[in-house]
Amino acid sequence: MSYTGDGRLPVIYVRGFAGGRGGINNAVADPFYGFNEGSVQVRVVDSVRPQFHQFESPLLRLMIDHQYQLLVEGNQAAYLQNKADGAIPAATIWVHRFYDAYATDMVEGAPDFSIESASKKLFEMVQLVRRRTGAPRVFLVAHSMGGLVVRGMLQRVIPDLRGADGTPLAAEDFVDRVFTYATPHGGIEFDFGFGLVEKLRDTLGVQGADIFGPRRMREYLTPTTAPAPEGAFTATALPQGGFPRERFFCLVGTNASDYDVALGLSARAVGPRSDGLVQIDNAYLEGTPRAFVHRSHSGRYGIVNSEEGYQNLRRFLFGDLEVTADLTGLQLPGNEKDDTVWQLESQMSIRGLPVVLHEQSAAHLCPIQIERPKNKDDATRPVPLVRTYLSSKATRPDDPLTGEKSTTMRHVLRLRLLSLRKSGGLLSFLDHLEQAEDWSDVLVVDIEMRKDAAPRTWAAWGSQITGALRDWAPDPETTAPLRDEEAAPGVWRACVAVPDAARELLGEGAAVTIQVQGRATLDRPVPV
Repeated sequence: MSYTGDGRLPVIYVRGFAGGRGGINNAVADPFYGFNEGSVQVRVVDSVRPQFHQFESPLLRLMIDHQYQLLVEGNQAAYLQNKADGAIPAATIWVHRFYDAYATDMVEGAPDFSIESASKKLFEMVQLVRRRTGAPRVFLVAHSMGGLVVRGMLQRVIPDLRGADGTPLAAEDFVDRVFTYATPHGGIEFDFGFGLVEKLRDTLGVQGADIFGPRRMREYLTPTTAPAPEGAFTATALPQGGFPRERFFCLVGTNASDYDVALGLSARAVGPRSDGLVQIDNAYLEGTPRAFVHRSHSGRYGIVNSEEGYQNLRRFLFGDLEVTADLTGLQLPGNEKDDTVWQLESQMSIRGLPVVLHEQSAAHLCPIQIERPKNKDDATRPVPLVRTYLSSKATRPDDPLTGEKSTTMRHVLRLRLLSLRKSGGLLSFLDHLEQAEDWSDVLVVDIEMRKDAAPRTWAAWGSQITGALRDWAPDPETTAPLRDEEAAPGVWRACVAVPDAARELLGEGAAVTIQVQGRATLDRPVPV
């Protein structure tokens, strides 16, 4: 068998919606269905000359950074069919070319596209790739509708099948992790028409777009062997007992203005709170890890061909540590009768990366809405800020001062709290100061990974650091690391209290709670 147990499982890419026959014919002309597309951005370095940032494509970066192979020899599907079991390396990239069977340029009398058929063919490919590589499972990476093809396989195709003992097959036995770019998990809705446009689309099925409506989604996301679910169908909810939520990552785009398909009509139809095609609230599944990036659905500034997308992808697929940060103990002024609306912005940067990995902001129409407890004595629920992944074995960037490899992973979490006042149920701007925050600060966190020992973490608020953030360096000899407050093995947790000056506004017990824990798979045990 070719699998070495190093965590590099086969990657299968599933592309998005192509539209009618013309779009399908154009899609099949691309050898890698768009996974090979890169981009060039401009960054202003000084007043004289801008500097280009060249992103090669997620396909090439997986080959460069993680030594994946792209095996074609004229036809990937034929290559797989012609090899013996265990003859192909596991660290390989495969493209599910499901549209080929529906392209009139390739098949005479080609049938109409069926998402159920695409999901069934995907499972056949997953099984074949597992046999040929000897890998226990695969990674699935999908863009847009491709994520619905994946879910059709996980929620309908596999549960409909039975093993030799007659019990239903488990999707997690075949798929390790799923990463979706801008998938309309909740369907595609429009910002006008009060639902009439969606009903017309779903009734007529123009160019097969009814697959983004609730009736068709319920069909291809529900097993035929299971009783019909009671009550309303919620497309963004993964079924209980099905594929684990923690193995699903949803990358959400927040840039509608740069999506120029149909001369910008699509972006105007779905509204500004979207990536130009998928509304923000429909682009993720309930309870799953996610990140928000200011990218459009596709095109020059598309989410797939972006550095932000790739960096989230590689961390989720290969990271063996999960890091979460929550704002805890928050007690904002006022009471349940107060009509003030509180919004929190969060932004995460990582040392060595030229992009922001996660960003929720009012400017991008996706701030974190703070829910006030109904009663003053009620416990305040933690406010989730960010959830990301790290590799304990990843190469650290060079220290610019010493030229040596840094021993820590540095994250910077930017927080910004804003308030809006209501009057009679409407926003009041009588005392409003636009973009003037009530509180803002940055939390600098250094995580040091040590061999055969628990990680050590230091943290400091930017308002307490003199000089540039990049120059701050905790001295392990004189500065004590954060204390682990979690007794359970395999989990590390610590609280960083907000600065003294912020406690009157945020509450005496307000803090950012950081948790680091290992990610278990059948091949990689949880690190201590």
